[in-house]
Amino acid sequence: MLADNDKITSSNSGFPTGEEGERNNLYPIFLKAKSLSVLIVGGGYVAEEKLTFLLKSSPDANVTLVSKMFREETIALAKKGNVTLIEDKYKKKYLKGKHIVVATTNKPKVNIKVHKHCRKASILVNVADNPPYCDFYMGGIVTKGNVKVAISTNGKSPTTAKRLRQFFEDVIPENVDDLVKNLNEYRKTIKGDFEQKVEKLNEFTKGLIEK
Repeated sequence: MLADNDKITSSNSGFPTGEEGERNNLYPIFLKAKSLSVLIVGGGYVAEEKLTFLLKSSPDANVTLVSKMFREETIALAKKGNVTLIEDKYKKKYLKGKHIVVATTNKPKVNIKVHKHCRKASILVNVADNPPYCDFYMGGIVTKGNVKVAISTNGKSPTTAKRLRQFFEDVIPENVDDLVKNLNEYRKTIKGDFEQKVEKLNEFTKGLIEK
């Protein structure tokens, strides 16, 4: 995942500091959504937007939506993936077995209740458009075969993340996946220990980033 291009300085301890301005301290990871269970609380436009981008990035994701109503577009979208729709108001019981929760209702009290329940149950939670109540952010994502780039603005500007996503979709060639596959095959032919393999791969790919 790509964080914003903040200038990073290093202290004597070897860790970056924020002495020259605010920086993005989020730790980027790529989740195997197929192995997890995701709950989206809400059935409006925001819930549909979160579901759309989740399925676009991870079509095999296991998702449950709970809401007293669902948009027709959301119902149609749910049929394209492994998505369960539950017509009901939010209850704590719906957190059972869930690993990630996204609260998207238009009722702040409900969203904060979801956040409170998730924190007590040690479940990662995101309250849409409310950074203080987010354990993670859902950033802009670009996928080209096996190559995936995610952009974070530290929750400051989703619009900027969107524009950066569009930029990378244009500049990253579609055939970059062929390069990844070829390098994977080349790696299998390299002899030596892990360190030697990394050194040879670094030397082989150095030309890709030279100006």
